[in-house]
Amino acid sequence: MNLALVLQSGDPVLLSTFSLLVLMSVISWFVIAVRVRQSWLTGRQQRKFTRAFWDAKNWEEAISLAASHDSPAARIAHAGGEGLRHYRAQEGAALGRSVSLDDYLVRKLRNHLQQETARLERGLTWLATTGSVAPFVGLFGTVWGIYHALLGIAQAGNASLATVAGPIGEALVATAAGLAVAIPAVVAYNAFVRINRRFGQELDGFTHDLHAQLLTEVNHGVR
Repeated sequence: MNLALVLQSGDPVLLSTFSLLVLMSVISWFVIAVRVRQSWLTGRQQRKFTRAFWDAKNWEEAISLAASHDSPAARIAHAGGEGLRHYRAQEGAALGRSVSLDDYLVRKLRNHLQQETARLERGLTWLATTGSVAPFVGLFGTVWGIYHALLGIAQAGNASLATVAGPIGEALVATAAGLAVAIPAVVAYNAFVRINRRFGQELDGFTHDLHAQLLTEVNHGVR
């Protein structure tokens, strides 16, 4: 099975199919590399921040830590602190009379939790799409290659097994290429979904604890 021969003898449609598969593979591996790095950094920064946040001596120190760290939990904590400050500043205005502090903080934290969850899922749509589409792209290339191989055999007037096996076998390379592109994308997608699920559970627990802490700080007179 000679891939170079397939590319040399292929028509523009077959060449375009292989080019598309190569492009999908390159982008998928780039996304995988970026996501691996981001997942590792996020996990390390998340653990470091949460330990420092809950070990802070007071609320002001905790909020300062949130402003200086770059992690999903830090951004949620900073948003919660800003939400509390904004609500207390508007306590005598229409905002304070229209909704309770508890409801306002729940809405504020929930929105930022959803934003951080969406941030963690960046790139996964491409991996899922590649894993679903690449086999069919490869199959299309195989069907197209077989079609032209059969036309060539018919024109040659020689339908022996030796004559048919070569062109058909070369055309099947496209299916193998499609699977080679799809399998890493599917494996990576499943791995990242599992990692994001764990991050999501950690963020959900942190957000609930933060909400309770914010209500506690209100009783302590934090403004």
